[in-house]
Amino acid sequence: MKYLVIGLLCFCSVAQAQSYKKVHRKAIMADSHNDLLTAAIEKNVLIDQDLKGKTHSDLNRFKEAGVDVQIFSVWCDGEKPQPYSWANREIDTLYAVAKRNPGKIEIVPNYAALKKAVRKEKIAALFGVEGGHMIENDLNKIDSLYNRGVRYMTLTWNNSTSWASSAMDETKMKHDPTAKLGLNDFGKQVVKRMNQLGMMVDLSHVGEKTFWDAIQTTTKPVLVSHSNAYALCPVFRNLKDEQIDAVGKNGGVIQLNFYSAFIDSSFKNRENIFLQNKQAEIKELIANGMQKEYAQAMVVEKYKSESLAIQPPMSMLLDHLDYIVNRIGVDYVGMGSDFDGISASPRELTDVTSYPLITKALLEKGYTKKEVTKILGGNLLRVMKAQEIQ
Repeated sequence: MKYLVIGLLCFCSVAQAQSYKKVHRKAIMADSHNDLLTAAIEKNVLIDQDLKGKTHSDLNRFKEAGVDVQIFSVWCDGEKPQPYSWANREIDTLYAVAKRNPGKIEIVPNYAALKKAVRKEKIAALFGVEGGHMIENDLNKIDSLYNRGVRYMTLTWNNSTSWASSAMDETKMKHDPTAKLGLNDFGKQVVKRMNQLGMMVDLSHVGEKTFWDAIQTTTKPVLVSHSNAYALCPVFRNLKDEQIDAVGKNGGVIQLNFYSAFIDSSFKNRENIFLQNKQAEIKELIANGMQKEYAQAMVVEKYKSESLAIQPPMSMLLDHLDYIVNRIGVDYVGMGSDFDGISASPRELTDVTSYPLITKALLEKGYTKKEVTKILGGNLLRVMKAQEIQ
């Protein structure tokens, strides 16, 4: 009898593993935010090489993870000179990769081409510009970026532009009565031009005033490409309840960010202590030309076991998902990992190949296969498709 029970338990375990893997394989897995293009330049690597131990992602690991649609972030900080040229350099990087690997990845211009690429078992690739400073106050540059495959733009990064205030800056200036917050007339023109083109308006990183101005200006569903719930982790980058409600009413989607400090409010203190102990190495990397965020990420990778010990569990990320679902429904949430743009993720999610663990956990929490399929990519695809409807 004992052996029969053991056998049944083993059978159930194998069946469960096959079940979640099948659900993951059948779903269209779409991640709205990955910074691999910046990481490749900063670390001087090629993304179609094996980058295990160097990055969270590479071309083969996307395939291994079951990623069908990847929006690649195009980013530089607000201090980078000629940010538009930098954006095109990052875009050029992916075009070169696609040219070398035509059977694995395709940069797609629209929803129909995306679905066709997925059917051919290729990664459907698009771009998202992370920060309105990269258009250099020129509406024509939005058109040019769109023509190269950019399908969303984050109105600000942490730095404000002359036409939109960021969440970081609004937090600093909220008690300054002279501060010009939100979108000015040019900023509203930016949103309208994006609507006309079919480029998603991304409201991650933007200040609350900018958020509300954009919601009132847009005629299309918005994207929040990599943010979480403020109620669970009160940091400037997360959405407050009223903002979550507004995204639901707008028909948009909130894509969850895997950065530990946006998941667990107690993480930042632990990270600060860790990074302070590595300051000499971080400063040396910055002195050699590396942007601060990537210098920190390199040090985290070097001291992997020490870093993992301070990271929150994946269950805390899924708490944010549950919170948003309970508030506005399962149709308005997805995954925007921020892999290769963050120094610390939940400890189980070590790189892109960990994605199936999310599918497994969601099924175990009681989400149906249909709901999991929406969360993994269906909701993002709905918002993308809606941009093309005039």
